[in-house]
Amino acid sequence: MSDKTLFDSYRLGDLTLPNRIVMAPLTRNRAGIGLTPTELTATYYSQRASAGLLITEATQVSEQAQGYQDTPGIYTQAQIDGWRKVTEAVHANGGRIFVQLWHVGRISHVDLQPGGAAPVAPSALRAETKTFVNNGFADVSEPRALALNELPGIVNDFRQAAANAMAAGFDGVEIHGANGYLLEQFIKDGANKRTDAYGGSIENRARLLLEVTAAVADEIGAKRTGVRISPVSPANGITSTDPQPQYNYITEQLNALGVIYLHVVEGATGGPRNVAAFDYGELRSRFKQTYLANNGYDLELATSRLINDDADLFAFGRPFISNPDLIERLKIGAPLAALNPATLYGGGAEGYIDYPTLAEANAR
Repeated sequence: MSDKTLFDSYRLGDLTLPNRIVMAPLTRNRAGIGLTPTELTATYYSQRASAGLLITEATQVSEQAQGYQDTPGIYTQAQIDGWRKVTEAVHANGGRIFVQLWHVGRISHVDLQPGGAAPVAPSALRAETKTFVNNGFADVSEPRALALNELPGIVNDFRQAAANAMAAGFDGVEIHGANGYLLEQFIKDGANKRTDAYGGSIENRARLLLEVTAAVADEIGAKRTGVRISPVSPANGITSTDPQPQYNYITEQLNALGVIYLHVVEGATGGPRNVAAFDYGELRSRFKQTYLANNGYDLELATSRLINDDADLFAFGRPFISNPDLIERLKIGAPLAALNPATLYGGGAEGYIDYPTLAEANAR
């Protein structure tokens, strides 16, 4: 037991976070022309700069990496310039911000792929899920299996995206290895039926995630590199027969690489925490840097986990959408504003930057 609180400062690498509450990555489908962040994006993140750390919406490392309509990239100069406006606005408001780097793999549609090509995956197995494309939801397309000689290019896309993130002024990056996207597709045997060095054993299936992480940490420094995982989440139709030994191994290897935090989705992404048996304490004991806990956290649950030293930081997601001043509201015990689900994905300012702070709401 400890007397730590969520509102204590916390040292994360070279950053001092003013509190232990992190804004989780939240896809909002509002990228502009060329899949660039806009002035609205800069306003949105700067409004929420009181979070201990902001993690951006998932951001493509290449054209091929896109799986949803109007999600931003960080592989062109225009995108870097757009993100620089975001980081400058956040820093001007006293915030700290990491970008989440993303390759969706098979969770895509031919209409989003360069030249209408098939999405890529570890194996040619279509996911039983849908994506947002052409202003509506549609089944994802049949993927093709990546050739062995294509994998170094995937690694390099992440490395270059991390370098671009530094050019855009980010404080660090988070590698998206969760929620059924490409890196997790390699990790989990429900999606990976390869018989080469990237399939079969736990070590082989973890290889691509670890190569990506090593390349990014080498490019920008381990102190600026975090990794997100979701050991048992069934998000996007992903399954695994051996999650505990698999993620114990991955955690040990990430610890050896010295990455600054491990961001763990505990349970089903956006769903029940007890979706499958899993001992997250095994990960906590194996990872010696910062453990960032995610999924279904509120003030009470996060406080109890912190007091028991089960985690260091806690990610809050949807409450940040409708409460730009979430930290202040939690601190004083003020009620939280409800979000409008109709404006979550796509659109403009409505449901994005027009949620009032408590002070603004009381002044009306």
